[in-house]
Amino acid sequence: MNAIKLAALALIVAGVLALGYGGFSYTRETSHARLGPIELSVKDRKTVNIPVWAGAGALVAGVLLLVFGGRRS
Repeated sequence: MNAIKLAALALIVAGVLALGYGGFSYTRETSHARLGPIELSVKDRKTVNIPVWAGAGALVAGVLLLVFGGRRS
């Protein structure tokens, strides 16, 4: 499998996942304090929304790259 087909498949998978889930979230530890035996920490949950046009664009780009990427003129 060459690099063009691999990139095309990665774009297709990323596009389908973006359209299916619409985004992802992660947890980040923002502050940390230790006062003797007491330990304090704050965990902040962030959500990243992926626009529909970005998922559809990745999907279309992957399909076009898969269909037309391997042709030589």
